[in-house]
Amino acid sequence: QVQLVESGGGLVQAGGSLRLSCAASGRTFTIYAMGWFRQAPGKEREFVAAIKWSGGSTYYADSVKGRFTISRDNAKNTVYLQMNSLKPEDTAVYYCALDTGPTFSDPNRWYKYDYWGQGTQVTVSS
Repeated sequence: QVQLVESGGGLVQAGGSLRLSCAASGRTFTIYAMGWFRQAPGKEREFVAAIKWSGGSTYYADSVKGRFTISRDNAKNTVYLQMNSLKPEDTAVYYCALDTGPTFSDPNRWYKYDYWGQGTQVTVSS
């Protein structure tokens, strides 16, 4: 079974930055794409960003375009989310997710992903 472990969350002031990491491990598996979702209390799980593993095509929610950058290290099976110009509305638990493929046509759909991390809290104060 594949395990995903997020790290890098914390408390930051508005306008600040955080870098989240998510490392995948476990039995032999393939990564077709990985993504980040977030969920605030009482809110639906929201797509943030995704990256195709081969080629590195990226996808972003409109709310984070220009502020967040997703990247990956193929050798380490790790995906990152660099978050700049953070806003209070970015406060949420952030989850990384892994898609084993073979297709990746809807990066914003949470049910398209096969494995999920435990989540890491990001709190942005005003």
